[in-house]
Amino acid sequence: MTTYGQLTEWAGPGHVTRAGRDVVAGWRIPGFMKAQLVEVGIPVAPRLIERVVMQNEAEPALLTSRGPLYRLTEQADPDDQAAQFSFGVEPETGTVYFVLPDGEAWFANSGVGVWLDVLHRYGTRVTASELLSEPDGPEEYLSEEEEERAFAELNRLAEELQEIDPAAFDGYEGFLWPGLLDRWLY
Repeated sequence: MTTYGQLTEWAGPGHVTRAGRDVVAGWRIPGFMKAQLVEVGIPVAPRLIERVVMQNEAEPALLTSRGPLYRLTEQADPDDQAAQFSFGVEPETGTVYFVLPDGEAWFANSGVGVWLDVLHRYGTRVTASELLSEPDGPEEYLSEEEEERAFAELNRLAEELQEIDPAAFDGYEGFLWPGLLDRWLY
């Protein structure tokens, strides 16, 4: 299981937020998942998590196509700052979803722990990669060789993430990780 220290190695000490015990105490998710949010925390992750914003309310407040979820994060759409993307956790099951601005919920991971493990692997790879760490950098096209290397890195990353949570790759439509990695260079 991923630790707070592992997340801070790539995200930085000021970029991992741990939940307060009082914040998640009333949430209806499994106790071990509450503990993971308190002890491990949630990292800011490139192109994915801009702000960790865990709701304080005991009832889920993030309205989605799957029903209300507990809000974990927010990220503004680069093209429309008013549009917010979020990660949320489903009551009872602890399943994590990526929520689009219109409320459509895409399956991210089968639980909080595997979500944190996937975020750790994703963040470690992306921040260490010369090709993936600056996806919004200069508007230059990648050379054919750089594009091939980037695709190879993305394929390795996808394989690693699939090993952590096979359920996250059990489809394409409505699944976060396959779509995100597939569209990375477009």
